[in-house]
Amino acid sequence: MRILIAAAGSRGDVAPYTGLGVALRGAGYEVALATTEAFAPLVRQAGLEFRPLPADTRAGGGVRGSRELMRTAAAFITELGGGFAEAAAEGADLLLLSTTTAPLGWHLAEAMGIPSLGVYLQPTAPTGDFPPVVTAARSMGRLGNRAAGRFALRMTDRLYKDAVTGLRHRLRLPPLSASATRRRQEAANWPVLYGCSTALVPRPADWRPGLEVVGPWWPHHDPDAKLPAEVEDFLAAGPRPVLVGFGSMASGEGERLGALAVEALRRAGLRGILQSGSAGLTAHGDGTVLTVGDLPHALLLPRLAAVVHHAGAGTTAAALRAGVPSVPVPVTADQPFWASRLAALGAATDAIPFRSLDADRLAAALGTAVTRQSFSRSAADAARHLAAEDGAGRVIEAVRRISGG
Repeated sequence: MRILIAAAGSRGDVAPYTGLGVALRGAGYEVALATTEAFAPLVRQAGLEFRPLPADTRAGGGVRGSRELMRTAAAFITELGGGFAEAAAEGADLLLLSTTTAPLGWHLAEAMGIPSLGVYLQPTAPTGDFPPVVTAARSMGRLGNRAAGRFALRMTDRLYKDAVTGLRHRLRLPPLSASATRRRQEAANWPVLYGCSTALVPRPADWRPGLEVVGPWWPHHDPDAKLPAEVEDFLAAGPRPVLVGFGSMASGEGERLGALAVEALRRAGLRGILQSGSAGLTAHGDGTVLTVGDLPHALLLPRLAAVVHHAGAGTTAAALRAGVPSVPVPVTADQPFWASRLAALGAATDAIPFRSLDADRLAAALGTAVTRQSFSRSAADAARHLAAEDGAGRVIEAVRRISGG
């Protein structure tokens, strides 16, 4: 069976699917991963077939306001829809669709006459248990949360409307409204497996059949990979450091954030590692701070005292997997949701909104995260919970059910 995984967005929206693809290939399937050109190296390093999707999200890391985020997302989706069908031109027997690609992939699966499966990183289905993950709103009660969740789906439909209309036209499919598409899927209990931990998101009892929280799938890295020598030397030279990084966020703010982080670490009396990321974090210190590029979280995070991060879904899960306390600094989209979930677990301090970040607040939060043992205990408990989950294995089971063996 040929499986095509389609994923698009930031690095955190794509990297977990490299590990999922490797697991599926290990189960005997032929696997291709369709994503934007910026992540072709990730796909090829995992030994998977790469298929290009149009659009580029690398310029979106500086987006912070909700209106600007919506404009950027709409432009991205329009470009993505323009060439989505070409990703399947070489054929597939099953489509695995991420949160961002599913609203287009559904129609591609219909045109190809093949099954599809949702493999989402964010819990998007409306529920009374929590508000929609992209609103950053507090709970509005069960009825309010469900109403807000349905509204969020309608907003998503609006973002994809033009792209879907154009795609169905190119695929020679009759027009179909978003609401009709959703009714079809709900009637068929179209399966969606959510790649997040039940420690963070227990499955809501009010979800329809077919929606399951299965545990994360992790970015692929070479099992023989090691941390660079300079990182090993830094780790060995003193107490456990703190990692500070903002992933694909805060593009172009590296000098300001680097100086802020160095000052916060100095005030807290901690050593630090700055991960440059899209922000381009840099540090000029006295040997107590090291700047690094991309490193596998699985190798680095377990050796730290705490992690300051933007609370993306992938980094949130990686910090928990490592059993390390977090200081979440959410920027936009689903990040405030994950930050609040970490804090509710007791594995993180209260979030510091990115716009409110300064050296005083960061130093205080770091001091609390590192010295208060309850954070470490809660993070360790969560790590044990995640170790018992097998998100990729659950996807393989679902694929076997769909394929009949």
